[in-house]
Amino acid sequence: MNIAFYTLGCKVNQYETQVIREAFESKGYKTVPTSAPFDVLVINSCTVTAESDRKTRQALHRFRKNNPNAVIVLTGCMVQAFSERTKALDGADIILGNTDVLKTVSSVEKFLNDGEPIFEVCEHKRTERFNTPSITEFAERTRAYMKIEDGCDRFCTYCIIPTARGWVRSKPIAEIKAEAEELAKNGFVEVVLVGINLTSYGKGEDMDICDAVDAVCAAQGIKRVRLGSLEPDHITDQMLARFKRQEKFCPQFHLSLQSGCDKTLARMNRHYDTAFYRDLVERIRKIFPDAAITTDIMVGFAGESEQEFEESLDFAREIGFAKSHIFAYSRREGTVAYGLPNQVSNAQKSERSRRMIDATKSTEEAFLDARIGSVVDVLFETETEGYTKNYCRVKLQNGKASTGEIVSVKIISRENDILFAQL
Repeated sequence: MNIAFYTLGCKVNQYETQVIREAFESKGYKTVPTSAPFDVLVINSCTVTAESDRKTRQALHRFRKNNPNAVIVLTGCMVQAFSERTKALDGADIILGNTDVLKTVSSVEKFLNDGEPIFEVCEHKRTERFNTPSITEFAERTRAYMKIEDGCDRFCTYCIIPTARGWVRSKPIAEIKAEAEELAKNGFVEVVLVGINLTSYGKGEDMDICDAVDAVCAAQGIKRVRLGSLEPDHITDQMLARFKRQEKFCPQFHLSLQSGCDKTLARMNRHYDTAFYRDLVERIRKIFPDAAITTDIMVGFAGESEQEFEESLDFAREIGFAKSHIFAYSRREGTVAYGLPNQVSNAQKSERSRRMIDATKSTEEAFLDARIGSVVDVLFETETEGYTKNYCRVKLQNGKASTGEIVSVKIISRENDILFAQL
């Protein structure tokens, strides 16, 4: 039977889709694109914003309309966070939460046998353990993502994710090492560690994110190890020192800022202030002089005044981020911030987004321009394009490299967000 997948959201969702894909393929299913005829479709939903929910509903409606006879599975974070609302949707034959991704396979087989609709959403529990199986492949041919952590107990006032994902739980070190070795055997040379709250890895257990990095670095064939999004207040000098000792570690730190204004951070229930964040960046740059500091910045959070926005704008300029993801606050039902007073208008959010994007685009260009004239190692993902350790995109102007090979090049110019180099 042909099966297709449609995934919304983060790298963790993409990883889990790959787990489901490999499980179906082990049963003889053939994976096809959503544009091809399929017998089964799995929609893996995101619920980080109301817009994410809207996109999921649209996808479900579109796929059902165009594929009236297919078996459609709706799963993921939207189902888990808003189960009763999801249950009322038309179009899905099977609706599953995200507590056990492999339930998808047995549920499809049960539906094919008896034709009865399936709805199963189990609450996350504190006693829950990490239960996401390992993968052997990933869509990108040189770089693979590895989910090593799930859940979050930060409870930022704007965020529904603790409801959708449950409490912190971590992948055992032995499983991390085994998965890294399997990925290396299959030709992957770079691994990116991801999680819902990655820096909480090992919480309540005798291990931390450094142990996970060491485990992947120990795998023969893996040339680089990179980290996903990080919570700033979890990073210590001891962690940075251990990262520095690993030659394969990539000095790209995606430190989620959200706002550069202390008053806004407090309303968000973030666990740091701008002084802490500034000091952390300074410490990272001292240990890793060529580090790329990247981030997420939210504009238009509930109660954000023009003065607070200006403070956030100035702070973003001061830090000089190598890359920034700018997004407007989206009210999320089920969160504390949903009911906060002084909500910012959509027009103000749009205007502030534009100004923040302009400011951070300038800092990104300055970061890239500072690389011109330097000699750097590039891991090539095609014969002519690849990435530096601090995740600058590089394109060769002369010659070719082998895919998966690390080659020294000289940066000679920049165009937009691409650095051009010569062997």
